[in-house]
Amino acid sequence: MLSQKARYALRALVELARADGVQLTAGEIALRADAPRKFLEAILLELSRNRLVASRRGKFGGYLLARPSAEITFAEVIRVVDGPLALAPCVSPRLGFRKCDDCPDLAACALREALARARDATADVLEGYTLADAARTGAAEILQTAG
Repeated sequence: MLSQKARYALRALVELARADGVQLTAGEIALRADAPRKFLEAILLELSRNRLVASRRGKFGGYLLARPSAEITFAEVIRVVDGPLALAPCVSPRLGFRKCDDCPDLAACALREALARARDATADVLEGYTLADAARTGAAEILQTAG
């Protein structure tokens, strides 16, 4: 399940995509994304550390996307905020395809095939959907009502 933190991150980034290169303050983003400002500031800091947003400090500071919105996928954002898309470590490249704690034998696991297919399908959709797509279609409103 997508965390509230990831939903706020996606909504904030969609609002930055909609701003189309215009710098926004954390307060402006919080209002537009309907997110608590203090929580959003922590999220924006994490997004900045991961080079998804660029921040400028000071009186005329604010946030911009670090790359064009068409180059930032939902999958990338979710991985930064929530971690791997996979439902279990045995099907996650980021976790080294390691055996689940309660699985006696990785090779004989009856769940692994289905979990790998779910990971692939999820990744295909989220890798193919960018902030630019969301900014055009109003996906931020969908994210606000989800969860």
